[in-house]
Amino acid sequence: MARPFLLLVISLAVLLVQTTAIPFVAVGTIVPDLVLIWIVYLGIARGPVTASTAGFFLGLALDILAGEDGMLGLSSLTKAVAGFLAGYTFNKNKTAQTLSSAQFPVIVAVVSLVHNLLYFIIFLQGTDITWNDAIVRHGIPATVYTVLVALLPMFILARRYRS
Repeated sequence: MARPFLLLVISLAVLLVQTTAIPFVAVGTIVPDLVLIWIVYLGIARGPVTASTAGFFLGLALDILAGEDGMLGLSSLTKAVAGFLAGYTFNKNKTAQTLSSAQFPVIVAVVSLVHNLLYFIIFLQGTDITWNDAIVRHGIPATVYTVLVALLPMFILARRYRS
């Protein structure tokens, strides 16, 4: 019973940091997505069901807390899909190896790119902005920034698992 409670506490902490501190490290309008990194971690460590469920609820919380765009549920959908996609990399016997190697940022990059693509395709429906322009100006830079931030937990976990 302590394990799910710990995951809930960490999820809430990541959500709090994402909504309060991360806007201060923005480069223009580009911010890293700590919630997505956490969802990818859950997908690798716990599988697609846990990651999708966490993605849905964390995305809903993000929509409620920071959703000034009026698209309630869009982050829930895209983060649940991201969790499901990350869950495909789940292998109980290779979790530590995946999290502590270069596989982790690669998985974060792929999942983040799919997440951003899906988000912008839906978000930009009915606007004059082309989704191609949004992906090039926001999606890809956000993916790169998220992957750079994902290197931190990879190095921490690599040190922990190798010692």
